[in-house]
Amino acid sequence: MSLSKLSLIACLSTRSGRIIGALLAAVLIAGCSAARVGYNNAPALAYWWLDTYFDFDGEQSLRIRADLQAVQDWHRKEELPLLIQTLRELQAMAPKTVTTAQVCAVVPGLQTRMQVTLDRVAPSLGAIAPGLQATQIDQIAREFEKRDKKWRKEWLEGTLAERADRRVKQIVDRAESLYGTLEPAQIAIVKNLVQSSSFDAPRNQREMLRRHEDALQVLASLRTNKTSPAQATTAIRGLLERTLKAPDPAYRQYIERLTQESCAATAAVHNSSSSGQRALLLQTLQDYEGDARALATQNSQASAPRALSSTAL
Repeated sequence: MSLSKLSLIACLSTRSGRIIGALLAAVLIAGCSAARVGYNNAPALAYWWLDTYFDFDGEQSLRIRADLQAVQDWHRKEELPLLIQTLRELQAMAPKTVTTAQVCAVVPGLQTRMQVTLDRVAPSLGAIAPGLQATQIDQIAREFEKRDKKWRKEWLEGTLAERADRRVKQIVDRAESLYGTLEPAQIAIVKNLVQSSSFDAPRNQREMLRRHEDALQVLASLRTNKTSPAQATTAIRGLLERTLKAPDPAYRQYIERLTQESCAATAAVHNSSSSGQRALLLQTLQDYEGDARALATQNSQASAPRALSSTAL
């Protein structure tokens, strides 16, 4: 994830299945919110979210807390400078008209950063996965069911018009967080784009359910077979790869089509923006860069929040 146009791309073309979306959201929090407090609390936020799924015991908790702090230290040193570079490139684009191809050129970088981060955390999950209890896997299944229920309510319930309205509102809200209030003509562009979109909610749901089933099967197998941490890490990496890149070629083609449409939508919204809206976008990018630079130069231990103590959560 990244900021500004990157955020809008991510909003429009998200690959909805997130086996460990909590961890991604926390360690990449600079891409979703430049708030310094949020970034410095990322390990605690990630732990809290993951614990909702795994219900860690004492030993698992200590391991995950330490590993999440290490991931943030790495992210601060290695990934924030890359984010700053991307922000500088986006600032150069902000005042200009952009093409669909220019917007889509950003996507591979987003995917690479996500893959790199997932690869970084796979050994942590591999270390604890073989020791999970049956009750913990049951807890994960229940949380998946909650996510599935919420997703169905948002994207499968109601009339086609109601679901379209929800999508329009989501996109408009996210665009307005970057450009300020959209004009009626701009909202009309978003509505037309939603109406012509290839988005297929039942198809997305089937893939989400596949990912959940895949995760539960992998975790159950690692527990049953008492796999070594190295073997478990390999299995976790395979699971995460299938999460980011569906095994079904037809679904991958569908996602590529959605991505192209999302890039076109992002370009259309940006190109319809006024000089004032683009100035706001540029200022937002500059603010994000300032936050990222400050975070990159902070001492990780000095900035570590008290919430990381063993009694905080």
